[in-house]
Amino acid sequence: MLKKIEAYIRTEKLDGVRLALLEIGIPAIDTVEVQGHGRQSGIKLAGRHSTYIVDTLPRIQVNFVVGEEDVQQAVDAIQRTAATGNQGDGAIFISPVENLIRISTGEEGDDALTYEGEIDIAQHQVRRDD
Repeated sequence: MLKKIEAYIRTEKLDGVRLALLEIGIPAIDTVEVQGHGRQSGIKLAGRHSTYIVDTLPRIQVNFVVGEEDVQQAVDAIQRTAATGNQGDGAIFISPVENLIRISTGEEGDDALTYEGEIDIAQHQVRRDD
């Protein structure tokens, strides 16, 4: 089964997360600049003359699809590189993907997911050889 991983991370952590995912064989990701807040509902900042609350903060949304067997490795890579240990580090959502179709070739499912050097290529080859 294919899984979509959607992670919301601090903007300054993107390069580290991207490299960590690349190192484990996930070269294809999408990123989106977003604004939001979690449980903390923003942050209180102190200026020279007053304090004010910033209730939405800039974040990066990172999206990609992997095989179910690779989810934990991907999550571990994101947590390891995105965590500061402070509130507001972000969140990771994992959802099932019903199908994946590569537009250029029409490949579907696992066939559309694999690229040379990609995390799923070894599992894909094993499944084909069975």
